[in-house]
Amino acid sequence: MLRPRLASLAVLAAVAIASPSVSAQQSSPVVDPAQKEAIEQVVRDYIRAHPEIVVEALDAYQAKKDEEERSAKAQTLTSRAEEIFRSASSPVIGNAQGDVTLVEFFDYQCGYCKRAQPDLERLVKQDSGLKVVLKEFPILGPASVTAARASLAAQKQGKYLEFHTKMMGLKGQLTDDVIYETAKQVGLDLDKLKQDMNDPSVVAELRANMDLAEALGVQGTPAFVINDQIIPGAVGFDALKSQIDKDRAG
Repeated sequence: MLRPRLASLAVLAAVAIASPSVSAQQSSPVVDPAQKEAIEQVVRDYIRAHPEIVVEALDAYQAKKDEEERSAKAQTLTSRAEEIFRSASSPVIGNAQGDVTLVEFFDYQCGYCKRAQPDLERLVKQDSGLKVVLKEFPILGPASVTAARASLAAQKQGKYLEFHTKMMGLKGQLTDDVIYETAKQVGLDLDKLKQDMNDPSVVAELRANMDLAEALGVQGTPAFVINDQIIPGAVGFDALKSQIDKDRAG
């Protein structure tokens, strides 16, 4: 069933088509109420007799919007490639000089991200040419933000990977106390960690990631980027490996 708003838009579009065309230099013609009502009745009658034109118009509109979205994402992937794939502030695991780069947007409270973690670890272990860029994308609440800030602060003590891996393996509700206890377990200096969590570079990284995600149309986690492909969801090891292989093959 067509939504009322979309159907209304289709009717308005049909009215515009049925109305006399006017050049940009001319003033709009005056249509008296009787003429307007007659035109609208003709349009309504036509649409009732041929409802398929509304569906066709909406399909064409959606196809146009989808293509515009794909084009915008492609432009972002090209124009902001340095930020996406080679940002000096984003943590990297695997081969930092790898020939294929996989970018992940993730949240420490995301169950699907935790489900995807073993797939990433397996990919890194099996593929010595793979570079993985991790984009902290805390969208699931205050604890997610605390965890992301702590994780980026852990990078300043050279323990990002240890903290990240431990956090991704946690089960149950995430709280500030759990985050700080995990930090202690991996040997982080807690006082320094809390100080570094407020470092401008940490705040800047999170803001940059949010901005990139919006530009790329990333609305959930996990989301992966491999070259010119944006892959939403925990798609599994095989799907990621297949895209990596395609990218490598050129």
